[in-house]
Amino acid sequence: MNEIKINDSVLQNAVKSGMDEFVNVFYNAILEHYGGQITESMMNNVNSDQMTLVVFRVLHDEVMDGGFVQLIYNGYGPFVFFNPFAKAVRGWGLEDLAALVNKAGKLFRKYGREIQMERTDEEFMAMFEKYPEFDDLDDKFVENEERWVAEIAAYIDEHINDFAQITEE
Repeated sequence: MNEIKINDSVLQNAVKSGMDEFVNVFYNAILEHYGGQITESMMNNVNSDQMTLVVFRVLHDEVMDGGFVQLIYNGYGPFVFFNPFAKAVRGWGLEDLAALVNKAGKLFRKYGREIQMERTDEEFMAMFEKYPEFDDLDDKFVENEERWVAEIAAYIDEHINDFAQITEE
């Protein structure tokens, strides 16, 4: 049985608020269950769908805020690119997201060590010009974000018991 629990009234309110909030309810429930942080313990105990959602949320938040360069600089490159995330979202029907992640993963393997080096704010901002190969990937993510969130919400809805147990409490 799924350890992650979501109250049905919370879920219904999220549904009324839209796709983003619906997806966030599941992500937040998973994170809260494991103490509010992504930890090794969490990664060892969630199922593959839950883990895929957690990785997507990290990817989403980082890329929407500062692109793939920021995601890599903040240390999330291995978390996103060195696990079966792309394969998992392909299995969810998000072929183009999987392809985008694979392209970004190739750039991570090429530039990751350099991007992850400690920098001042000014040096960090200069990286966006130094690594223009990420620009198209960032743009494609932003352009498709709303559709991908909607597709993920639909996947969660169709496989809800794989993400959480809905309770009346």
